[in-house]
Amino acid sequence: MTIGVLETGRPPAPLQPRFGSYPDMFKALLGAERGYQVFDVQAGELPDVDGIFEGHIITGSAAGAYEDLAWIAPLEDFLRAAKGRTKLVGICFGHQIMAQAFGGRVEKSARGWGVGLQTYEVAAHEPWMDAGASIAIPVSHQDQVVAAPPGARVLGGNGFTPFGMLAYDDASAISMQCHPEFDPAYATALIEAREAVLGPLAPPAVRSLQSPNDRARVGGWIRRFLAQDA
Repeated sequence: MTIGVLETGRPPAPLQPRFGSYPDMFKALLGAERGYQVFDVQAGELPDVDGIFEGHIITGSAAGAYEDLAWIAPLEDFLRAAKGRTKLVGICFGHQIMAQAFGGRVEKSARGWGVGLQTYEVAAHEPWMDAGASIAIPVSHQDQVVAAPPGARVLGGNGFTPFGMLAYDDASAISMQCHPEFDPAYATALIEAREAVLGPLAPPAVRSLQSPNDRARVGGWIRRFLAQDA
């Protein structure tokens, strides 16, 4: 089976030669033994909703889910049509656009930037998760889900990001604000590239990324979610 990767954004151009694309990062996280088909969503590419895929991953993006961009509405239409027919996994912007498409609300948070390694407390466990009480995962965002969609269950988060992980009512869709696909070296380089914007947030965020993380655990969650029966 093949995973559809809905590429909604790209790393900063200076970082791409070293770290590759977001689809490359997901391939490294989930394993090269799977097939992957990448769709450039900003260019108008979307999968056939009846295509034979193990599921679809919606990547991060510098865009805001609430922006008036030509590709946002078609992506939301696809997500609503695909929900319940195939597995959906949203990451960062993917988390936000899924929540918005399904009836939630996304805003540029008054809390400001979330960067570095953050801990999400696990509020509820799904069959594809392990029994751990928390995860430590790289984050990089200003926008947040501020109201969950009807029927969504909060699986985890923290005081900065209360709606950090969501599962949807029909068990075919999950999303998370954090970035399990971000290797600490990439997360560090991204912070350094944004140092002028992040200011005093940057040094402690870089230091936090030197601590152990749970990327491999969360990658396992996603693999098991994609493999399970709805």
